[in-house]
Amino acid sequence: MEKKSLTLTVIANMTSNYGEGLGNVSTVQKIYREGKVYATRSRESLKNAVMVQSGMYDDLVVTVDGATQKDVSEERNVSNCRALEGGYMNTAVGAKKQTYIRNSSFYFTDAIACDAFRVDARFHNNLYLATTFAEANNINLQEKGGAKSSGLMPYNYEYDKSLKIYSLTIDLSMIGKDENFKTESSVEEKVERVNRILDTIQNLSLVVKGNLDNAEPIFVVGGLSPRMTHIFENTIRVKDNKLHISKDLKNKIEDGYYVGLLEGDNLDNEIEIINSLNPISVGEVFKKLKDDVKKYYGV
Repeated sequence: MEKKSLTLTVIANMTSNYGEGLGNVSTVQKIYREGKVYATRSRESLKNAVMVQSGMYDDLVVTVDGATQKDVSEERNVSNCRALEGGYMNTAVGAKKQTYIRNSSFYFTDAIACDAFRVDARFHNNLYLATTFAEANNINLQEKGGAKSSGLMPYNYEYDKSLKIYSLTIDLSMIGKDENFKTESSVEEKVERVNRILDTIQNLSLVVKGNLDNAEPIFVVGGLSPRMTHIFENTIRVKDNKLHISKDLKNKIEDGYYVGLLEGDNLDNEIEIINSLNPISVGEVFKKLKDDVKKYYGV
């Protein structure tokens, strides 16, 4: 079978994103599974971070027609606008207000924590700013109403940074192609787009609540595949900070996939992983993937 997709499953030490706040309290997004609560970073958050960090959103143009949407036309479509590679639905194209839909050419899963969530509440305030304002305006913070008039604002939020697992699958046959307008990018442009996504995953950084988060992979497995799905989603498990090495995981890897490990005792059974899976470095995995992408497109 021809390999038309690129699939990766990643373990990374990353923060969660936040759901709806309540007053001055912000809570991380969570899911409930098997009677326990797990912190998550949503697939939408991951995809947006990758599109922004990769520069794929640099040519993004949005319009408002009832709802905010990506601008699409015969002149601006997936073939010449990288921002549209992640898919679009536009309901106001042309004089007839025709609706055009194009699915994304790459898909993320949610990044779900390996261990159950334990509340870590952090309490903060803007005391320095409020004090500076109070001094400049002759306000006594200790007097009744002083805190309010100076804008003193306490707040708190849940914090989570933990090992999380997520998967990414790219439909290589769909990159740069827009069936709505019968247009297609050059093969060089297709390679560039896929490589931008891969480079971003390899060096992913996230900013949340003012914190810079190094979310690079500490373990990665995947490669080109004939199946358009997350091949390793059901076989990568971490428990008690140890990667579970199963027969099914080994069998899937033997089908021609790469395994990468960032050595540094991030996983407690690092020696077992090295002996059982014979991984290469994470950087080597991404280099091989980019070489395979070039071969796929014939560049």
